[in-house]
Amino acid sequence: MTHTLADGTNADVITRETLFWILAVLSTGAALAMVLVLRRAVHCALMLAVVMLSLATMYAMQGAPFLAFVQIIVYTGAVLMLFLFVLMLIGISSSDSVVETIKGQRLAAGLAAIGLFVLLALGIGHAAIGPAVPQTDALNGSGNLTGIATLIFTTYVFPFEVTGALLITAAVGAMVLAHRERTTPKPTQRDLAARRLASGNLAPEPSPGVYALHDAVDRPALLPDGSVAPESVSAAISQRVVEEQPQLVMKKEVES
Repeated sequence: MTHTLADGTNADVITRETLFWILAVLSTGAALAMVLVLRRAVHCALMLAVVMLSLATMYAMQGAPFLAFVQIIVYTGAVLMLFLFVLMLIGISSSDSVVETIKGQRLAAGLAAIGLFVLLALGIGHAAIGPAVPQTDALNGSGNLTGIATLIFTTYVFPFEVTGALLITAAVGAMVLAHRERTTPKPTQRDLAARRLASGNLAPEPSPGVYALHDAVDRPALLPDGSVAPESVSAAISQRVVEEQPQLVMKKEVES
């Protein structure tokens, strides 16, 4: 049984055109919403993921599985996750800073944008009206993956290595940003046990949300007597107010 997109029947053409228009509308709408409608950076990143996944599907439809998997693994799975990681570090509700900390960065960004636009225009124009690529090249006779691998490790080996170095630098930068210097030595298991023994509560602290209406990390646990245990929520998270609910506590105890 052959796939609909693999044979050359009319169903193949209809399916390709249908998928293309669906993905075109979806990616264009997500791109416009990311630029014009949405204001939160997290929502913009999610719309960017929709655009990238749509492009990956289009690559697969055009018979380029390598580009499709690179689009998903590298861009959607690595670069976009790095964006979200940075957003989680700086806070999703933080406002953009309008103070220019580095002099001339706006001018440099404008010049870089103009240069990128000219480069894209030249590339698209060359692909549209430029001379056709001769079909006698040895790469055209090989498979898709073989031809791309030959180009990457011969003609484009230097840009490929530079791109790899940039990705490694971004990963190291994320590790440096996430690193937290300790002002006090890390407590050992013996120290934690001594603190627990001195507090008089030998049992471990209950998990956040236990015996509460919502099993959330920012809701303090309710003790068996119905009182709130503020120690169950990390000090870095603002706690939600949870009313004492002895009936709910008794119901949970009966169910357990």
